Amino acid sequence: MKLVVGYVPEHFSTPLFLALQHGFYAKHNVDVEFKPFPSGSGHLIQCLGDKTINVSVGLTEAFIRGIAAGNESYKLVGVYVQSPLCWAVSTGSKRDIRSVDELEGSTVGVSRMGSGSDVMAKVLQLQKGWTTPFKYEINNDFKNLRDGVNHVGAAHPTDFFMWEHFTSKKYYDSGEIKRVGEIYTPWPSWVISASPDVDSGSLKAFVDAVNEGIAYFRSHPDEAISYITSNLDYSEEDARNWLKTVKFSDDCAAISNELVQSTLDILKPAAGLPEGVEKLEYIKK
Repeated sequence: MKLVVGYVPEHFSTPLFLALQHGFYAKHNVDVEFKPFPSGSGHLIQCLGDKTINVSVGLTEAFIRGIAAGNESYKLVGVYVQSPLCWAVSTGSKRDIRSVDELEGSTVGVSRMGSGSDVMAKVLQLQKGWTTPFKYEINNDFKNLRDGVNHVGAAHPTDFFMWEHFTSKKYYDSGEIKRVGEIYTPWPSWVISASPDVDSGSLKAFVDAVNEGIAYFRSHPDEAISYITSNLDYSEEDARNWLKTVKFSDDCAAISNELVQSTLDILKPAAGLPEGVEKLEYIKK
């Protein structure tokens, strides 16, 4: 069975492609085609639903929220990245906004509703205890999110957006946008998900190859940095600093109902889940 794997073309994807370059998928007899989704996890979930892809690597909060809200187009396979994600809060470089505390009730740009950028905005509101909700504008991708806060181009005008810190940092350094705060996910940041009809043998072979890619990534940091700077448009300094913060899973097939439940317990009041959602048993492999 051919696996069409959706991924976000950021530094977190590096072990996936080291595994490809070094033949680990072929070693495990799994045929893999990668499709990039720069618009993020909401788009990955959409494409699992329409069967454009049948495996994805995306943000934990988006995928757990989707299942809790009744989406049956995918199952959780395991945790890809154990470390939390630092979501930077950004606004336009010339905007008169100096801190997160000024953002209550303002307009937030998101890639899609139900995406990580949407869910984490709701988590931010909850953590701050704000009673005036944000207004939302869907701007689809990272460039439009940046254009939105600068009120340029065809993007919907917004006051701020949230995206991963190191992916945003290049645009702080260039002066295109400015950083006004951050928030960390209180859960492991990336999961692997798959369509329910993916056969278990192909899925196991894929995960085994990814595990080898992660092991290779850890033991060859200079090669990982070279891949990131050559293919993903990050500076060497940023790549090295990110490497100090990230922890990939030892076994990407490992996941527990306890982890899913603890994430859901945080998401429930923040993410607009249906009434009556109390427990979530992840879909077994």
